Amino acid sequence: MTKPNSKITSDLTPSKIIEHLNRYIVGQDKAKRAVAIALRNRIRRRALPPEIAHEIMPKNILMVGPTGVGKTEIARRLATLSNAPFVKVEATKFTEIGYVGRDVESIIRDLTEFAVSMVRKKMIEEVQTPALERAEERLLDALLPRREKKFSMPDFMKVLTDKADENETKSEEPSETPEETAKYNRTRTRFQKMLKEGRLDEKDVEIEVNDSMTAVPIFGSPGMDVMGINITEMLGGIMPKKTKKRHMTVKEAMRILQQEEAEKLIDTDAMAKQALEMAQEDGIVFLDEIDKVVVKGGSSHGPDVSREGVQRDLLPIVEGSVVQTRYGPVKTDHILFIAAGAFSGVKPSDLIPELQGRFPIRVELEPLTIENLKRILTEPENSLIRQYEALISTEGTELSFTDESAGEIARLAHKMNSEMEDIGARRLHTMMEQLLEEISFNVSDIDDEKIEITAEMVKEKLSGLVENRDIRRYLL
Repeated sequence: MTKPNSKITSDLTPSKIIEHLNRYIVGQDKAKRAVAIALRNRIRRRALPPEIAHEIMPKNILMVGPTGVGKTEIARRLATLSNAPFVKVEATKFTEIGYVGRDVESIIRDLTEFAVSMVRKKMIEEVQTPALERAEERLLDALLPRREKKFSMPDFMKVLTDKADENETKSEEPSETPEETAKYNRTRTRFQKMLKEGRLDEKDVEIEVNDSMTAVPIFGSPGMDVMGINITEMLGGIMPKKTKKRHMTVKEAMRILQQEEAEKLIDTDAMAKQALEMAQEDGIVFLDEIDKVVVKGGSSHGPDVSREGVQRDLLPIVEGSVVQTRYGPVKTDHILFIAAGAFSGVKPSDLIPELQGRFPIRVELEPLTIENLKRILTEPENSLIRQYEALISTEGTELSFTDESAGEIARLAHKMNSEMEDIGARRLHTMMEQLLEEISFNVSDIDDEKIEITAEMVKEKLSGLVENRDIRRYLL
């Protein structure tokens, strides 16, 4: 039996992961358990010796369920909890190689860009202190410029001919005297103290900043984009960066200069290396609408001709391959793929057999019940009702909902989902807007300190719309 290098110290146990997901997502316990185990297995793999850890691949997940029941939210919250690079893509955006559209390898390039953004943000936070010191020095140079030295013609001639006499190459204007230097240093120290205390924040200053607007995009052939090659970035090291002078307050200048100095302090090679490792080991890809690239019965004719090709292009990415990005090659072996689809017109078994085998864990998400919809309205952190209460409170009015009113909204939403297209919890957004439209419009002009939404008000506002089939086709 292989012993691990060390015992797991992470407190992200499956039960803790589900506890976190329950704060934002109602129900769907099967899906939560599946992703919790997948995330914990990642943590377990890190504690194993390299020779066996390399062989343990993530068990990709296929979520089957109607729209609006929490498939995307589960994956997004999981990535946030684990601080992992996360990208959500729709399978319908991609086409088989040879057709116009995005190729599947762009998924991994997008994931890498997300990882780079995460690492850059972290590195910038770590260098804020030295960046602030450098920004202060640049700002003091702008506030207290030194006298420029002017050189005589013999200096210029010496550069060209190297024959001018040493005595003739001295500057025409004398350098600062010790007294002037001491006076300048005292003034600079005084200004630095005032700068730290914020007493110069509103003072105007002219500084030189990088001119990002002058960059001219250079377009290469489409093939270069596929290879992850950016011509503009390649020439960026050859072409000098342009700067321009801008007038602004000292406070604004400090913010801009600190940002510029932080960017200079970042080790781009270390950033790229760390981002690549993060994308490879911790990346999560959410493939939404996977059922839209499935052909019923396996036949691919007419407009469906490229669908099976998209599935075959996805195979090497999901199974494990190397994708070239602008930061270097990315191996997809240990990236976790979570696919999702409603599968209303097709079945998971209509996927090509090779791709079916790449998603060994399949979970079915249940349609939302009336009780589920009511809990979605009230229980999650920053739930829909809390969002509207917070919005109306900015006008000095306290908005509240009775327990019965939340139940009535849920009942009507469930009725609409059962009689029309089932869009899950998204139906609640539409109904809440219809319910609160008049209040949202008039609350700025009234002096009511408190407004309570009751079940009777919900019935009065929404029942007519729900019963009128012609109107609800457009409104609900």
